[in-house]
Amino acid sequence: MASESPRRLVIATRESPLALWQAEHVKARLVELYPACEVTLLGLTTQGDRVLDRALSDIGGKGLFIKELEVAMAQGRADLAVHSLKDVPMDMPEGFALAAIMAREDPRDALVSNHYLDLAALPGGARIGTSSLRREVQLRERDPLLRIEALRGNVNTRLRKLDEGRYDAIVLAAAGLKRLGFGARIAYTLDPEESLPAVGQGALAIECRADRADLIAALHPLEDAPTTLATTAERAFSRALAGNCNTPIAAHAVERMGELWLRGFLASRDGSEILRGSKAAVVENQEQADTLGRSLADDFRARGAARLSGD
Repeated sequence: MASESPRRLVIATRESPLALWQAEHVKARLVELYPACEVTLLGLTTQGDRVLDRALSDIGGKGLFIKELEVAMAQGRADLAVHSLKDVPMDMPEGFALAAIMAREDPRDALVSNHYLDLAALPGGARIGTSSLRREVQLRERDPLLRIEALRGNVNTRLRKLDEGRYDAIVLAAAGLKRLGFGARIAYTLDPEESLPAVGQGALAIECRADRADLIAALHPLEDAPTTLATTAERAFSRALAGNCNTPIAAHAVERMGELWLRGFLASRDGSEILRGSKAAVVENQEQADTLGRSLADDFRARGAARLSGD
């Protein structure tokens, strides 16, 4: 049965170019689904956008990118918000829900450099910019001589800093670069074997108030089932290990031979200890995906994950 067409929807969004692209993308999909619906954007600046001189892990984590958007929804100024799923905390705040997870773009990390074509070409002591502990630990594991330096700001700002010569290369999410039309700037796309992606990387999530059953039903057609199952397993793994911005943690799930294959990565913050593992199962619903993620986390705990994650 088709959902009743909403009359008017307001999308809360950050004002970075990528966030606006994502919000416009969802707006276009909603207008396509509900031609009579008036869809507008409410641009907001979040704490994560304002504080650019410190690492996210030192100022409260990626949740700082969505707090103001949730306030707007709670106050009735906005109906929904669009996020990069990798920025959404593993536990949703009370009163809010993820109404839909959309089809995933490329989930991999990407190397952008004006001088080097891949990781192997980087010389010892090369300056690599990244804002992610997860990326930093995996890069250092590959080459301890690399100089990993903090890199904050939106995608355009990070590319500008590279072009100004502050870094020899930077590592960003391939999805964001492609969505903004910067795919040609990718020198090398890192295989998950080289850099396991962040939980939910490449997927868009639509958040709304949990009490808006009408809106949840209206947003349901935007959901992509394979992406939802994969990211549910990834998020369950991270949640079970208390993963956050202070924890170098990664997970990536893909369908393989009729099963969902989930790979996980966990390290101490300094990268001195690293755990990797994988598990596969037939997954047909979100409950089974959640079970797969928690089962892999149990394996990690049995191997000493608590001392790495602080769980």
